[in-house]
Amino acid sequence: MKLEKKHLMPHWHQKRRKRITESVLLFKRTDLRKRIRLSDRYRNHFRKKVDEVYPASDRVVGSLHMAHTERRDAPGLPDFSLLKRLARDQLIFLLEQLPGKKDLFIDADLMSPLDRIANVTILKQHEVDKLYKVELKPIVSSSDQLCFLIRPRIQTVKWISDLVNSDKVAGRFRRYKIIFTPQKFYACETVLEEQGVYGDVTTDEWNFYILPLDDDILSLELPEFFRDNFLEGDQRWVTTAGSALHLLQSVYGSFSKVYGIGRCAKMVYESWRELMEEGEQRTRQPEFAKVFLIDRDVDFVTPLCSQVVYEGLVDDIFRIKCGSVEFGPDVTSSDKSIKVMLNSQDKVFNEIRNEHFSNVFGFLSQKAKNLQSAYDKRRGMDIQQMKAFVADELKGLKQEHRLLSLHIGASESMMKKKTKQDFQELLKAEHSLLEGFEIRECITNIEEHINRQVSMIDSLRLLCLLSITENGLLSKDYKSLKSQYLQSYGIEHLLTFANLRQLGLLEEQQAGETLTVMESKVGKLVTDKTVGKLTDAFSSLAKKSNFRALSKRLALVPKSGEEYDLRVPRDMAYVFSGAYIPLSCKLIEQVLERDGWTGLEEVTRMLNGQEFAVTGGSSSSEARNKTDAQRIVLVMFLGGCTYSEISALRFLGKERGCRFIVVTTAITNSARLLEALLDNSA
Repeated sequence: MKLEKKHLMPHWHQKRRKRITESVLLFKRTDLRKRIRLSDRYRNHFRKKVDEVYPASDRVVGSLHMAHTERRDAPGLPDFSLLKRLARDQLIFLLEQLPGKKDLFIDADLMSPLDRIANVTILKQHEVDKLYKVELKPIVSSSDQLCFLIRPRIQTVKWISDLVNSDKVAGRFRRYKIIFTPQKFYACETVLEEQGVYGDVTTDEWNFYILPLDDDILSLELPEFFRDNFLEGDQRWVTTAGSALHLLQSVYGSFSKVYGIGRCAKMVYESWRELMEEGEQRTRQPEFAKVFLIDRDVDFVTPLCSQVVYEGLVDDIFRIKCGSVEFGPDVTSSDKSIKVMLNSQDKVFNEIRNEHFSNVFGFLSQKAKNLQSAYDKRRGMDIQQMKAFVADELKGLKQEHRLLSLHIGASESMMKKKTKQDFQELLKAEHSLLEGFEIRECITNIEEHINRQVSMIDSLRLLCLLSITENGLLSKDYKSLKSQYLQSYGIEHLLTFANLRQLGLLEEQQAGETLTVMESKVGKLVTDKTVGKLTDAFSSLAKKSNFRALSKRLALVPKSGEEYDLRVPRDMAYVFSGAYIPLSCKLIEQVLERDGWTGLEEVTRMLNGQEFAVTGGSSSSEARNKTDAQRIVLVMFLGGCTYSEISALRFLGKERGCRFIVVTTAITNSARLLEALLDNSA
């Protein structure tokens, strides 16, 4: 007899399911709204629809109830524009070492970061004639001087070598300069030597380690770091991450404490420490005191969850690239696309970026009213007042109006995608997996999702989430789901499954697994009987769900009978509709509270250890400098960070009266993370 799930479900869980369902329905209900226009017709229509969905008593008014109103005692952040100036000055110096007019070839993934550092106008001022994107095919440049600004990739270096050799064959003399960024590797120089062009080109390094994306977000813009380090075992970027930390320390002062967890984090710390020992020790007032290094593979659950804060949703749907996003005609209501910078300079975006999406329309409605009131002030003005209004306020109001219109258009576009039945089912399935309920029903939903071919990445995401939360899939489920996936999306994804298995993202539970490398080494030292006992112990340990144990130990899934008010969140779980606190952020919170890993031994054991805490500098100077620096924490994500995690850390900072600066190898989300692991070449 099949038992009804609801009879087995505890009372608190039934309440949670109801709340999650209501949260999902908020997406659907809000679809009634239409785009704001400041003409009376559209404005009144919008107000009417807002009143239908949000009663005045429930509505978020202005920014009074926003989750991230800034504390008055919040410490000020360092000025990271200095990093841009340093990078720009070094690039100009390198370009001027090739005097005269020259054509510049730029790696495709360096185009956007370069635009943030030195735009076309600046490059033209330093005798760059034409700009080309590196496309690994014959060039059409007629210049006698070619400069290549590239990542240190062997494929690109071989292409440059072929260009030089073809010019030699044609009897054409040119000057060639290769600028590697952020550093050049020995392997690239070896390729130049093997191709016989080492003496024909000059090489240099542009130490462009960090790009400030916003006041509190710094990025290395190395999306390949995740695959190279965690899948391929290629540790070449470790020194780059260490150099980035060394740069921050050189410019903004030394750190008093360093915490970290993960194998890569440990290597980055060691690399950074070596650079410190080699370089000059400068004594200056530090602008932030604590650093936390964390590997992406410590927490795979968080990036695999659907993002529901505004900035995260924009990234999931429109793909924020290097701090900017391109809104298409469906957002702009014209036949043109518009590129928009998303940072704290955008006043509208800054107030909604960290909000749960269900709160956004209430805020945008109030913002439209406030904007209209500001426009209405001009009525009844005399000539002098009107002149002052036009000079001081009108330009700002027009800019705010334009941005408001864009964000409402973006919200509408996201609403159309996220109110579909598929998204609601995905969200419910995710929450069930996180809570550990209705697993059979989730597997059925995943099978249906795969067989309907709704989304290749979403299907893979749910499979990985199921595997991690359940500590692997039962053998029959693994084989069945894998078979269905390959039939739906192609047999070439066999390699992808191998990659996912290697990273522990999608595994098959096996009773009495074969000996691991560690067990085999132990077996050489003890008797066969003892090895058998050890193998049984390892197998039983493998069956224990680390995520479930971690979730219980750290209270990642709040078990409160109270309704979760997403308008006034009480903890970091709001970034996932109150269903889950990001593991990475919870670890950071716990370590900072304890000032180390003491008391978290069980947690670190379940996370495979590799944790460390190091104190640097003198305690007397730390006691003397109980200033803003002691309340600013630098968090470095190695392998990528999501906007949901950034929002959660901002919330945590507001609660603790401190500020977090996020340094990441790249911004990631579920799609980027899984696309990095795809191997579907037939």
